[in-house]
Amino acid sequence: MRKPDYDRRVVVTGLGVVSPVGNDVQTAWGNLVRGNSGLREITKFDVSRYEAKAAGEVIGFDASQWMDPKAVRRSESAMWFGVSAGRQALADSGFEITDANREDVGVVFGSGAGGQQLMIDAWVNLHEKGPRSVPPTFIANALVDSTSGMLAIETGAIGHNVCIVSACATGTHSVAEGAEAIRRGDCIAVISGSTEAPLLETAHAGFTNMRGMGMPRPGEALQTVSRPFDKTRDGFVLGEGAGGLFLEDLELAKARGAKIYAEVVGYGSAADGWDMIQPIDKGSGSARAMKMALERRGVPADEVDLINPHGTSTPLGDKREAEAIWTVFGERAARDRQSLAISGTFEAFATVMSVAEQCVPPTINYREFDPDCDLWVVTEATPMTVRYALSNNIGLGGHNGAVIFKRYDGD
Repeated sequence: MRKPDYDRRVVVTGLGVVSPVGNDVQTAWGNLVRGNSGLREITKFDVSRYEAKAAGEVIGFDASQWMDPKAVRRSESAMWFGVSAGRQALADSGFEITDANREDVGVVFGSGAGGQQLMIDAWVNLHEKGPRSVPPTFIANALVDSTSGMLAIETGAIGHNVCIVSACATGTHSVAEGAEAIRRGDCIAVISGSTEAPLLETAHAGFTNMRGMGMPRPGEALQTVSRPFDKTRDGFVLGEGAGGLFLEDLELAKARGAKIYAEVVGYGSAADGWDMIQPIDKGSGSARAMKMALERRGVPADEVDLINPHGTSTPLGDKREAEAIWTVFGERAARDRQSLAISGTFEAFATVMSVAEQCVPPTINYREFDPDCDLWVVTEATPMTVRYALSNNIGLGGHNGAVIFKRYDGD
């Protein structure tokens, strides 16, 4: 174990993704840049009873490519997606885990809800067939931290290992806490990220009754259901998948000649302490998290060129997030200034790729300006200078997280 060094620099050297727009980095990024939607009518259960019928389903995915077949049979998709994304990120980094270093490689990989299908199946077996029909393996594989445990088993990374749970902010917190673990000296490298498999009818019904699910524009295809910051927005859509980032000490990465996508330079975390569902007035919790991310290592606010927002596409949620952005960045955030780009593609993976490729993917479906959300929402793939990019997330329960990535120029 190394001594803490809070000036230690941490970089992203590997990426992995399983998503409705692709199950590898290049496919997913290509579809994001081209503005291809991953939404389609749900096939995992009968949607005839529901008005909201769209979701982001992962297709063409084979879990046996990433996990032992026996482990696959005992687990479910939340674990499959996460293990795949984490192992992809490790492979992409070129980092070799050996007996000599495995105790110094950590896993910080979370999930908002983990695997719930196993619990549902066990409950059905219990009531239809009796207690002896409940599999003895279901508990270990249905826990929220099951993916972080399986990643250690599949990769040999047996250092610092935790699972972050903070609803929609889980991935942001996982990446940032992974970077902080390296700075603390807990490890030299970390497999970080998050995974989610919410496409269960129970979850769909619950979100529907919470009145959070959005609908397509009248007379248009269901792909228009999600339109963050647009004046006609009326709710979100569920999606499944996972994202993985391999983080490591900059000096280690340079010594082995690794490809560096971006540097992790800022992290903020704050709670609303207000309501389990509704965001606090003016998005003050999110604003505090973003300010913390800027101040932690002195990131100049006027050099942040891109924000990847939470962007729920809900009327109040987007308004509060826009207010939070204005609180932190002021008039730079205004649409007419075209100084601070807003790109509503998914989370840290897209943010890091935007920094690495110096290109901002479009927010598809955004058409009608809302004065309550006065932001420069990018609607076409835009090559541009991205010095710093901030990924912002807001979770149910009032969990706010922000992480900042910096373009790495070799210094």
